[in-house]
Amino acid sequence: MTQTARITVHPSFVVGEIDRRIFGSFVEHLGRAVYTGVFEPGHLTADADGFRGDVIDLTRELGTSLVRYPGGNFVSNYFWEDGVGPVEDRPTRIDLAWRTIEPNTFGTDEFMRWARKADVEPMMAVNLGTRGADAAANLVEYCNVPGGTAWSDRRRANGAEEPYGVKLWCLGNEMDGPWQIGHKTAEDYGKLASQAAQAMRRVDPSIEFVVCGSSSREMPTFGEWERVVLEHTFDDVDYISVHAYYQERDGDRRSFLASAASFEAFMHEVVATADAVAARRHSPKRLKLSVDEWNIWYISEFPGEDNLALLEEPRLIEDVYSGLDAVVAGDLLATLIRNADRVAVACLAQLVNVIAPMLTEPGGDAWKQTTFHPIALTAAHAQGVALDARVEGPTLATDKHGEVAGVSGTVTWDAASGSLVAILVNRTAEPVDAAVEHVGFADVALVEASVIVADDNVRGASSTDAASDLAARGAAAAPRALEGVTTADDVSTVPLLPESWTLVRLTARVA
Repeated sequence: MTQTARITVHPSFVVGEIDRRIFGSFVEHLGRAVYTGVFEPGHLTADADGFRGDVIDLTRELGTSLVRYPGGNFVSNYFWEDGVGPVEDRPTRIDLAWRTIEPNTFGTDEFMRWARKADVEPMMAVNLGTRGADAAANLVEYCNVPGGTAWSDRRRANGAEEPYGVKLWCLGNEMDGPWQIGHKTAEDYGKLASQAAQAMRRVDPSIEFVVCGSSSREMPTFGEWERVVLEHTFDDVDYISVHAYYQERDGDRRSFLASAASFEAFMHEVVATADAVAARRHSPKRLKLSVDEWNIWYISEFPGEDNLALLEEPRLIEDVYSGLDAVVAGDLLATLIRNADRVAVACLAQLVNVIAPMLTEPGGDAWKQTTFHPIALTAAHAQGVALDARVEGPTLATDKHGEVAGVSGTVTWDAASGSLVAILVNRTAEPVDAAVEHVGFADVALVEASVIVADDNVRGASSTDAASDLAARGAAAAPRALEGVTTADDVSTVPLLPESWTLVRLTARVA
């Protein structure tokens, strides 16, 4: 039976401007994200620096605006000095986070050169697990000071005459997690993060900071962690992090399809906690969110760090995605945009090979996973501002999240180009006729409508399957044209297929 939904927007009701840093990603020294991912000297497409050209091309097509580096868990026992200077002089280390042999042939300078070639903004994380304010401030000096000091002159001697000008810095990573090397209590981390931020800002007063929030909504310390950390760091930082991963568990398809509802509640709770700290301090400051790790991760299939062999460039966490995963990933990204008033930065974790929208074969091809498609389309077309989209429609009963909206709606408006875009996700197993009421707009015309439909979620065991089979799986989920979309007067009617992600592009002007 076909259900109905109504999505109402008006150009005067704006949630917030869409920060392009929402379309960020993440490259960590984990598995093959760096080695044979972004970096593979000798590859047919590699340039003089060893950067894979096919991966850079896909990064641009994905719409990636910013990349977080070098971790992740990896950063919490990383000596950044190991990754600069002549490659032949760099030490080989054991990475304690992922029990991997780290050759350090790719480090800060290589990442900065790669970021410039890929046209992405660098977002750097510092080690607050086994190190502290001094090492963090030295890294800022190395990256951002023009010259005339010990570390800035070291950078120049290493071939980078001009400073890198890194604006955005993460004060550690997931310091609430017992899996983190050097993890801390909220009290201890808050004090250290404040000290590090103050030292780093003395080096470069223009930089911005992300302080660690909870590593998931399910952490027993969630909420209290944010409160205590912000009591110490509120005046020092600009953003608080949110990390969130989702997967289908025990065949609970409905709860998986509703993941974005839990994601949105998580973000609202972090915002509420930050605003409560502001209120107690009588401060008008409103922290924004850096959702610098989000994705679908079948973490239940990960054997755990203690069971990993000590290898170099191991195939770790190379999840193979389905059409169902693509629908959920598209819903998660649309949810970030819908909360543009408080979400300033977001990083799909990760960019290549490790729970990523693209995969590579060493010495071979690079190709798109299913999740690549909704992310690339959204980044290309969701511009300008997010409108306050009011959704009325069916609900979906789930075991994990309770009753949630059966249809989610995100609408963006770019006055400069006259582009009105609706991203609609039907989380239910029934077709839905959606009426998008664009009150206050005139001369509305359809440009195109694209749809991705969930499949039965038959996933590959790993990326060791034949590359041709994996590439075909990703291509099979490519968006197709959605038929039956009509526009008349103030309403566009969109037939939403069961369990689907749909993007509708319209042109319009404000009436």
